[in-house]
Amino acid sequence: MSNRYAVILAAGQGTRMKSKLYKVLHPVCGKPMVQHVVDQITKLDIQEMVTVIGHGADKVKAQLGEASHYALQEEQLGTAHAVMQAQSMLEGKEGVTIVVCGDTPLIKAETMESLFRHHEELSAKATILTARIDNPTGYGRIIRNEEGLVEKIVEHKDATDAEREINEINTGTYCFDNVALFEALKNVSNDNVQSEYYLPDVVEILKKQGEVVTAYQTNELEETLGVNDRVALAEAERIMRNRINEQQMRNGVTIMDPANTYIETDVVIGQDTVILPGTIIKGKTVIGADCQIGPNTEIESCEIGDETVIRQSAAYKSLIGSRVNIGPFAHIRPDSDIKDDVKIGNFVEIKKAVFGEGSKASHLSYIGDAEVGKNVNIGCGSITVNYDGKNKFLTKIEDDVFIGCNSNLVAPVTVGKGAYVAAGSTITKDVPGSALSIARAHQVNKENYVDKLNQKK
Repeated sequence: MSNRYAVILAAGQGTRMKSKLYKVLHPVCGKPMVQHVVDQITKLDIQEMVTVIGHGADKVKAQLGEASHYALQEEQLGTAHAVMQAQSMLEGKEGVTIVVCGDTPLIKAETMESLFRHHEELSAKATILTARIDNPTGYGRIIRNEEGLVEKIVEHKDATDAEREINEINTGTYCFDNVALFEALKNVSNDNVQSEYYLPDVVEILKKQGEVVTAYQTNELEETLGVNDRVALAEAERIMRNRINEQQMRNGVTIMDPANTYIETDVVIGQDTVILPGTIIKGKTVIGADCQIGPNTEIESCEIGDETVIRQSAAYKSLIGSRVNIGPFAHIRPDSDIKDDVKIGNFVEIKKAVFGEGSKASHLSYIGDAEVGKNVNIGCGSITVNYDGKNKFLTKIEDDVFIGCNSNLVAPVTVGKGAYVAAGSTITKDVPGSALSIARAHQVNKENYVDKLNQKK
């Protein structure tokens, strides 16, 4: 197998997106389009990858990092001109170069591998990735000769009536002999209406030199979708979402309503977990086996154990153990660590807190900046008062503590092991282990007060 190189075209501004965000950075299922392309290419045996960038160059570099080298196209003068910008890094190197657009997020590594192999097996100088489409209007047509090799690419506006009947189209992805590519690029002209240098002209130049130009037709038309506007972006999102959901289901996950379930690309879910409708699972989330997630639940970048149930709730950037029961309408904010067998009930908010094994906060509580031990019961309406207007402070609740309903724990404060806090208390000092702490005004009953009050009216 010859050396392999990749050039990703990611310099276009994307004016049809009508967006401040650089086109190839628009996300599809939570990941920028160009990142999808790079991730697929890195699955191949590639010696060097060059991403051609223009508008928003720094942001693209920040996204892709060291996965790629970069070439700057200061003026967008066409696709051939974009590839020319990689000349200093690739010219003269023996091997095969794949050229892919950064706005084709659906393309798969398997298809690119097949394109490489087809190119190498036929000893071609250029190979075009093609697809068949029912309505090819607007696309360049692939004209083949009797041997099945490519005779030429004809743009729709230049095609004859007979050529317009052809439904095999150019997808804009190519393999080239690397040396031949950069030699041919020197001869590409911008003598056209747009005064731009077009990559298909390389195919024509190689053909005139008598070189073998072939085409590899993919059966996956959806893979070749180029995203140029928000409509195409939504279509790419739909296709990618279906692809992800199907893979999850084939891996043993039950998705009750795939059309209303939104799972991003890097999510890992264990077997026999059930995902209910309206659920959004994002980022680097890992969910164990035999869980139930949803309905109407959002989870982002969490690690979740086995047999956990999360209903109608939101959880972000946190650790959640096994056999945990969360919701409905709970909010797990970032940097929380919820251990096994915990219950977080309805309208409970957890923020930057450790919640020990077997502990419970069943209703209407806020637990922030806290360390909660094992087998703690936090009564309804209780809160850790963690903020004094300037700084946040820590609350420690040790093992086996019982916090009565409607209690305020004013941090910094520690409630010792096995202690009880009476309902309605505002705790401002540490509570010793095994103590009962009562911090509330004495109840005073004034008998017949209402009758006297009414007599004065």
